[in-house]
Amino acid sequence: MSDYDVIVIGGGPGGYVCAIRCAQLGLKTACVEGRETLGGTCLNVGCIPSKALLHASHMYHEATHNFTKMGLMGKSPSVDFSKMIEYKDNVIEQNTKGIEFLFKKNKIDWIKGWGSIAGEGQVKVGGDIHNAKSIVIASGSEPSSLPGVEVDEKTVVSSTGALALSKVPNSLVVIGAGVIGLEMGSVYARLGSEVTVVEFLDHITPGMDKELGKTLQRSLKKQGLKFVMGAAVQSVDTSKGKAKVNYKLRKNDKEASLDADVVLLATGRKPFTDGLGFEALGGKISPRGQIETDAHWRTSVSGIYAIGDVIDGPMLAHKAEDEGMAVADVIAGNHGHVNYGVIPGVIYTSPEVANVGLTEEQLKEAGVDYKVGKFSFMGNGRAKAVFQGEGFVKLLADAKTDKILGCHLIGPAAGELIHEICVAMEFGASAQDIALTCHAHPTFSEAVREAALACGDGAIHA
Repeated sequence: MSDYDVIVIGGGPGGYVCAIRCAQLGLKTACVEGRETLGGTCLNVGCIPSKALLHASHMYHEATHNFTKMGLMGKSPSVDFSKMIEYKDNVIEQNTKGIEFLFKKNKIDWIKGWGSIAGEGQVKVGGDIHNAKSIVIASGSEPSSLPGVEVDEKTVVSSTGALALSKVPNSLVVIGAGVIGLEMGSVYARLGSEVTVVEFLDHITPGMDKELGKTLQRSLKKQGLKFVMGAAVQSVDTSKGKAKVNYKLRKNDKEASLDADVVLLATGRKPFTDGLGFEALGGKISPRGQIETDAHWRTSVSGIYAIGDVIDGPMLAHKAEDEGMAVADVIAGNHGHVNYGVIPGVIYTSPEVANVGLTEEQLKEAGVDYKVGKFSFMGNGRAKAVFQGEGFVKLLADAKTDKILGCHLIGPAAGELIHEICVAMEFGASAQDIALTCHAHPTFSEAVREAALACGDGAIHA
C-alpha cells in the first residue's frame, strides 16, 4: 500500500511528461507502466524508431542519388538491414534510459505493471493497491483493426511489426494513406521495396490541406510509390509467407487484388482503455471509444483525469505532452492551458509536410473571407543548393485583419519551419508581422517570410 498525491496510468509522452510536471510542482507522484521501458508507443514502437529509419533510408537515398552531383565520388553504400535495425534499437534505448533518469531525478516512483482503477482514489497493479488523491489516465492508443485483415506481425504487420522486419521485403502493400502508412512506405521504397498504397478515400493524408496532399502524392509517385485510391479492402489472405490483398473499387465495385511479401495495416489508431475498470466506476466513454472530459481534463468520475490519445483530439505526442503539463497545473491548483487551434502536424516523408491552423477547405466551409500568400521553394537559394526545391509554403490570413489563420508547408525542414507560425499564431500575429521580421540568408525560413510578403504587396523572389 502506497499513498500519492498523483498516480499517472501510462508512461507515454502524455503520461511521463505529466508525472514530471506534477513532481516539479511539489506533488508526490507515481507512474504506472506495463512495458519494460518508459516512453509508450511513441518512443518504443512509433515516433522515434520510425524517424531513425526515415533518417537512415534518407541518407542512403542521398548517397545513391545526389552524392555524385556534388563531386562526392566512390562506391555507393549497400544496405545492411540488420545493422540499420540495431541502430534504430540503440536510439530507442538511449531515449528510454533518459526518461528513467528523469524519473529518478524528480523522485517519481515507477510502478511496473498494468494498472486498473480499483475504486475512488485507488490504483491496482498486480496484487497491490496504491492510493492517490488524483488519478490521470494516459493509457494511449493501439492500432485500429480492419474486418478481414488479421495482423500476425510477420506477413501482415501493424506499425509495430513494420519497425522490426527481418529483411527488406521485395513488395509491400500499405493499407491506408495516412501519416504512418506514408512514412513507413517511404522507408521501404527507398530501401528497394516495390510499395503500393491502398486508400479508401480519393485523396491521401485525410484532414490535411488538399493541395498539400496532391503535391505530396505527386512527389511520392516520382519516388516509386504506387497508389490505388478509392479502394475498400475486403480481406487479406496469407499463405506460405506471402499475402494477397483483396479490394473493391468504390466507384464501380470492381474487384481486384495485389500480391505482396508484407502488408502494413495503417488505418489509424484507437484509444486503449482495456482493463482500466473506468466504466465500472461510472466513467463515460464516447461512441468512438474516447474517455469524455471537461475543459479541465476532468472525467465524469471525481478525482480522475484523462489526457492524450485516450480523449478527443488529434492523436499526437505533442498534444498529449501539452495536456500532461496542463492537467498537472490543474491538479496543483493552477491554470492549465492548451491552445487546440495551434497544434502542428508533421509528416516526415521527403519532402516533409507540416501544417497548423485551418485549411482552405475549412475556411471556405465556414464562409471566412481569407487571403493566400504562397511561395515555392524553387525560389529559395538554400533549398535549391541541397536538391530540395520541391514544394511550397502557403500562408492563410484573414482578408480584413491580416491575422494568420493557418499555414501549410511541403518542403525541406517543414517540421521545423512550422513553429515560427505556431508562435506567431499563439501571439495573434498578422502576416505582416512575419513579413517585417528579418530572416537570415540563406535559410529555408526565408520561404516562410516570402509567403507572408505574398499576403501583402507580393513576394520578392517569386
